[in-house]
Amino acid sequence: MFVGSYPLRLDEKGRLALPVRFRDQVADGMVIKKGQERCIYGLTMNRVAEQSAAMAAMAPSDTARARMAARMSFGSMVEIEPDKTGRITIPASLREYAGLDRDVVIVGVDTRFEIWDAANWEAYVAELEAAYADLESEGMPTLS
Repeated sequence: MFVGSYPLRLDEKGRLALPVRFRDQVADGMVIKKGQERCIYGLTMNRVAEQSAAMAAMAPSDTARARMAARMSFGSMVEIEPDKTGRITIPASLREYAGLDRDVVIVGVDTRFEIWDAANWEAYVAELEAAYADLESEGMPTLS
């Protein structure tokens, strides 16, 4: 499970050191891909296999939207292997998509992590934090 928020910096070659807590989870391989709200998703290979199986099990729907979603998701995936120090290199095309320059935030989101431009993450949180605080627990799992 990926949890927490970690402010980090990209180096001049587009490399980023993954949080220590995430490294064991991606030791067997991972992908990064385009995510929603102009961030990058990081997924374990097991999670990619689960998503692929779930898509295959869905009722056949050859709609333009389904084709677009599959193409954008799987077509933007890049297999990544962290180096010995836990760094990954984010390709220029994904850095451009997410607007990544130097300051970034990695956010754990259960079965994936997201890589955000720090300013975009701050704006996203500022816009939605009040709405989140006001959410009712109905429809959301509770721990009580």
